[in-house]
Amino acid sequence: MIVVKFGGTSVAGAGPITAAAEIVRGRLAREPIVVVSALGGATNALLGLAAQAAEGQLIAALSAVAQLRERHRREGEALLAGEAAWPAVRAELDAHFDELARLAEALHTLGFTTPRALDAIAAKGELCSALLCTHAFRRLGLAAELVDARDVMITDDAFTKAVPQPDEIAESARARLLPLLRDGRVPVMAGFVGGTRQRVTTTLGRGGSDYSASLVGAALQADAIEIWTDVDGMLTADPRVVPEARLIPAIRFDEAAELASFGAKVLHPSTIAPAVRKGIPVFVFNSRNPQGTGTRIAFDAPVRAVTALAGKAGVTIVKVRTGRMLFALGFARRVFEVFERHRTAVDVVATSEVSISVTIDDATRLDAIVSDLRELGDVAVERQRGIVSLVGTGLADDAGAMATALGALEGLRVHMLSLSATGINLTILVDGDQVTPALRRLHGAFFGTAVPA
Repeated sequence: MIVVKFGGTSVAGAGPITAAAEIVRGRLAREPIVVVSALGGATNALLGLAAQAAEGQLIAALSAVAQLRERHRREGEALLAGEAAWPAVRAELDAHFDELARLAEALHTLGFTTPRALDAIAAKGELCSALLCTHAFRRLGLAAELVDARDVMITDDAFTKAVPQPDEIAESARARLLPLLRDGRVPVMAGFVGGTRQRVTTTLGRGGSDYSASLVGAALQADAIEIWTDVDGMLTADPRVVPEARLIPAIRFDEAAELASFGAKVLHPSTIAPAVRKGIPVFVFNSRNPQGTGTRIAFDAPVRAVTALAGKAGVTIVKVRTGRMLFALGFARRVFEVFERHRTAVDVVATSEVSISVTIDDATRLDAIVSDLRELGDVAVERQRGIVSLVGTGLADDAGAMATALGALEGLRVHMLSLSATGINLTILVDGDQVTPALRRLHGAFFGTAVPA
C-alpha cells in the first residue's frame, strides 16, 4: 500500500486532475490512497475573503465566494459533463459555497476572525477538491471512493495549527481506509483538513496536505509516500533563485527535514517526521513529468558534506541581554518559555555569556513576546533579515566547508552563524535583500553546475 499526495498545482484544474488520474492508474497494483490539496490558489483566496469579510468588505468577500464557486463549477463541468453524477456533485459544491457565504456574513457581523472560523473557511478548498477528484477519477475508470478527512485525521482543537493525534488517526485509518483497499477501491481524501473528537473542522496549517499524507502513511505502515508537485524533486537550491540548481536523486531524512524547515518549498517541514519514525521512504515527483526519476528520501542516501542549500527572507532576530545571565540558573529556559507561551516557533539560536539571540518567522505575536522578555533583560529586535542554510550529513566532518562558505559570502554582512547540534546544518543570517545573491554565491562555490557525487 502507498499514499499518493497531489499538491495544488497537480490538481489545479481539469487537465491536471486528469493527469493525476493516470498517475494513480499506473499504481493500482500498489493499493494507492490518494490525498489532495485544494485547487491551486484556492486556499489563498479563501483566507483573503475571510479577512475582507472581517474588515467590513462584505461585498468583496461575497464576490470572491462567487468567483470560487464559478471556478469549481467550471472545472467540474469540464471533468464531468454528461455524467449522471454531475448534478449531484454540483449541488454538493454549491452547498459548500453557500455555507462559505454564510461564514463570510458571520465574520462581517463579528468584525473580526476567529481561528475556528478560519479553519472552517480554509478547509473548503481541500474538501471541494477531494469531491471533484473522486468523481473525475470514477469517470476515468478508477474505483475511487471519497473519504471525509475529518473522520480520519483526528486532531486537538488548536485551530489553524491543529495537532494530530497519531493513535486515534491510526485507529480511524484502519477502520475507514483498509476496508476500501481490501475491496479494490481507491480512497480519496482531503489533505490539510482534520477534525476534533467532536468532529469540529480543523486544519494542520499551511502546507499541511503533505503532513496529512505522511500521517496516513505512518498510521497504515505504507510501503512508500509519494508527493506529487510541480518540480522534478528536491534540488540543490530553489531553481527560481539559482537557475543552475540540479536534481538530487537521493537525500537522507534529516537533510530533507532541515531543508524544509529552512525555506525549501518542496515539502512541508512536518512531512518527514511520521515517515522517519516508521522508516517509510518518501518520494518527490513532478506531476508534469511523470516519467521523471524524482527524489527518494530515506535513511540510506549518500553522505555528502553539502547536499543542498535553502534560504528565506522575512526573518526577525530577537536578542535578549542581561548582565546577570552567567549566574542566573534557568535564564534560557525562561526565555524560551515566553516563545512557547505565545505559540511562536524559534528557528536559530545563538548564545553568549550575557545574551541569547533567536530568529522567528512568524512575528504576529512579537509585541507581546517583547513585552514579556523585557522582564528578563534588555530586548533588541532586528527585522528584515534572511537565512541561508547549507545542509549535509557530512558537513561537520568537512573542515573546509565553513571556510568555503564564508569566503563565498565575502563582502556581505553576516549577522549570526550557527552550526546545528546534529552538525548537518550551517545557518547564516544575512540582510533580507541579500538572500538571493548569497544563495547564488554559495551554490557556485559548492556545486558549480553539477550535483555533488
